[in-house]
Amino acid sequence: MDFWDFFWLLVWSFFFVAYLMILFQVLGDLFRDDMSGWFKALWVIALIVVPFLALLLYLIVRGRGMAERQASSVRDMRAQADAHIRDVAGTASATEQIAAAKGLLDSGAITSAEFEQIKRKALA
Repeated sequence: MDFWDFFWLLVWSFFFVAYLMILFQVLGDLFRDDMSGWFKALWVIALIVVPFLALLLYLIVRGRGMAERQASSVRDMRAQADAHIRDVAGTASATEQIAAAKGLLDSGAITSAEFEQIKRKALA
């Protein structure tokens, strides 16, 4: 195998992987969309029978909606992740923080200067 054979193998491999990425993106969007099952089945059949033409047509006809659904999905996932982080982090109120610090002070785990610092932070 000489250099040019290897070069064209890389080029065609790149295009094949790009085609697969677009195909899976379109299939994911197709099943995320709220169109009827018959239209979804027709798109899938078209993707099997004439894959390049069907992909091109799908991107032209439904590309804007595809981008909007993807952006909406990303926003929803980010909101869920933020809500989960807030739940896990647990936002303690200032009185809870001061009470916890007072317990640490009483047990001798922190000094009175550290307690005052925690108290100032909680009240800020």
